Amino acid sequence: MEKLINRINELSRKNKTEGLNESELAEREQLRRQYIDIFKQNFRQELDRIEVVEDEPTIKH
Repeated sequence: MEKLINRINELSRKNKTEGLNESELAEREQLRRQYIDIFKQNFRQELDRIEVVEDEPTIKH
């Protein structure tokens, strides 16, 4: 994952300074999509681990 992020950042820096050619633009888009897919997968796994526990309500007089 770190290599993926580093490459995305490298392409972003290059885009700001000198611009990207067509193959670099396509690579950047593919890497971004891959990053988002990994993020979603990890997030779903975290959500699947959440257990909702409800206490029975207590009535206080």
